[in-house]
Amino acid sequence: MKTPKIAKHYQKIDAEHFDLKTVYHWVDKQPGNLFYVLCDNAKAFLKKIIKSNTLIEAAGGLVTNQHGEHLFIYRNDKWDLPKGKIEKKEKTKIAAVREVEEECGIKVNKLEQKICKTYHTYIYKGEVVLKKTHWFKMSYNGNAKLTPQLEEGITDVRWFKADQVSTIVKNTFPSIIDVLEKEELITSREVLL
Repeated sequence: MKTPKIAKHYQKIDAEHFDLKTVYHWVDKQPGNLFYVLCDNAKAFLKKIIKSNTLIEAAGGLVTNQHGEHLFIYRNDKWDLPKGKIEKKEKTKIAAVREVEEECGIKVNKLEQKICKTYHTYIYKGEVVLKKTHWFKMSYNGNAKLTPQLEEGITDVRWFKADQVSTIVKNTFPSIIDVLEKEELITSREVLL
């Protein structure tokens, strides 16, 4: 991995003695700080992390409507994109559409290309886990009332115009910023710092 272009805003973590469970708790006590791990081979490093931790696979989408607005959910006091766990023997694309429809109360009209995959960690049943999320572009063409899936902790579902995405960025997760950056809804991570 290369040092981030804007490394002055990041703290380096030692790859040689990296332990996700230990690093998670340390990083969690430093909200707002950014970190990177410098290693010789990023793919090999990620494989090692995946192999030594519980991996949960998920899928979700960045949905755009006929007005060019993008769909976001509000869960756990943060703006997010709809996503969820892939069920056993379920295809990734099917899971992505299912999760969007369940969490937002709409029917996706079209599943488009894959955007990217992201990784993030969190506590699940008392254990630090690694979640790999597959993100897809989707389109919706309708006027159905958005319905948040309350049992999943979603309290709001809203359409945002591209020029309103900056309000999302101020209160979201780094993995969501990765998706927005990939889709060029934000141009530079540096403006966030």
